[in-house]
Amino acid sequence: MSSSVLTSLAMLPPEAGAFLFFVLGAVLGSFANVIILRLPAGENIALPASHCAACNAPVAWYDNLPLISWIVLRGRCRKCGARFSFRYWVVEFLTAVLFSLAFLKLGWTFSLLETLIFFFGLVVVTFIDFDHYLLPDVFTLPGTALGILGSFLNPQRTVIDSALGAFFGAGFLWSLAYLYALIRKEEGLGMGDVKLLAWIGAVLGWSAIPFVILTSSLSGSVVGLAVAYRQKKGLKTMIPYGPYLAFGAVLYRLAGESLAQG
Repeated sequence: MSSSVLTSLAMLPPEAGAFLFFVLGAVLGSFANVIILRLPAGENIALPASHCAACNAPVAWYDNLPLISWIVLRGRCRKCGARFSFRYWVVEFLTAVLFSLAFLKLGWTFSLLETLIFFFGLVVVTFIDFDHYLLPDVFTLPGTALGILGSFLNPQRTVIDSALGAFFGAGFLWSLAYLYALIRKEEGLGMGDVKLLAWIGAVLGWSAIPFVILTSSLSGSVVGLAVAYRQKKGLKTMIPYGPYLAFGAVLYRLAGESLAQG
């Protein structure tokens, strides 16, 4: 992309920039849906092209427009009428909103690029964790490496800050998991959660770790109690922890240190 194009984009009003990133987020949210569905199954995320799982008919480009097509078709296949999950639309909308908010918060900075990659990855691993209680290494490990490498280019975060974030994030959850297994003789937290918090720490820095842990613990506890009450399983109720770590990370990234200190 030429410098003139970048200059023109930088001169856009904030509203126009937010809309641009909303559209970009919706498009990438559509791709996120493909990864969420296919990666845990070990399927190719590029081929075959989008198709109806019920009748196997390929989805035409005009029926694959993010956000719009689901509404126009009322969440159904044009050919056989099979229903598509509303969650596809939710993932697209969520990614679009997160991208738009990231732009409004960070503007045209290197931190914006980092955050867009970070948010996209968090959306993907969140919904995979909801479905499979799995946080894929293919996201968490490269994410941690990218977070540390990004600190060389980001003036808002030092390499030491990033490395300590990964170390303290992983170390804290690993210690909790070890103690829980030692006392209860069963697994409480998976290593996927440990790697996810290492990734979060590498991107956000070590000072974000207490806020993310507190926020994820509170939100996860509220949801866990609600699910336990509904399922009547008490303390045996299992919920994935990854989505609440992701929620804490997004909240910290968008609200900044002011919220953590407030």
